[in-house]
Amino acid sequence: MPEFTSYPAGTPSWTDLASPDLAASNAFYGALFGWEPDDQGPDAGHYTMLRKQGKAVAGAGPIMMEGQPPAWTTYVAVDDADETVDLAKKAGAAVFVEPMDVMDVGRMAIFADPTGAALGIWQAKNFKGAELANEPGSFVWNELQTRDLPAAKEFYTSVFGWQPNDMEMGEMSYTEWKKGDASVAGMMAMPAEVPSEVPSYWLVYFGVDDTDATVSKATGLGAGALVPPTDIPPGRFAVLMDPSGATFAVIKTKTAG
Repeated sequence: MPEFTSYPAGTPSWTDLASPDLAASNAFYGALFGWEPDDQGPDAGHYTMLRKQGKAVAGAGPIMMEGQPPAWTTYVAVDDADETVDLAKKAGAAVFVEPMDVMDVGRMAIFADPTGAALGIWQAKNFKGAELANEPGSFVWNELQTRDLPAAKEFYTSVFGWQPNDMEMGEMSYTEWKKGDASVAGMMAMPAEVPSEVPSYWLVYFGVDDTDATVSKATGLGAGALVPPTDIPPGRFAVLMDPSGATFAVIKTKTAG
């Protein structure tokens, strides 16, 4: 079981959902992935830890800002949230949430990169990030879908020190983001069929044991299939929209048990 007690700076460490109906979202993901909701109480705004076998795998909370869409947010671990936001601003980011302490668990901020994709950062204190990852029922990958690849490459290299590794995958080009020798995230051009009003965004992939069965179960629970089960070099994936309107992906990787 891939358990984590810390994350190197520049590595995605957490993901959470902003939902207009927290109870309904918790019920949906509980039924889909077997996650158990753990309400952190009124002092935490009823932010919910979503647990698998007692380990935190993701979070969910109510929508906090007017006009905020339902969405999964990827958080990248950083050593200093304030310093990272300063770098992001200089590189052209629009800051939605300035660096703020989250009780005694960490310090966070949320901004949009110059291509419009929202991303969180997490300076860990008592909470380091997902306690399980890279296995079914937890996040396994984070991928930027953008309409401006050159601008994104410049931004993420400046802010996180990531280096792009461009690869040809069939008829498309795919960018693997590297932090040192580690592969930390991916990036691709926004598919042409995505409506123009959809901004660039970070897509969270959750591992599953059976992509087709998961999609069937999700649609039975009220989700929509944006991309049906499809084979790609790393495995078999699909993109779903949950009943609240938040988009996420599922994948059965070729190396998963």
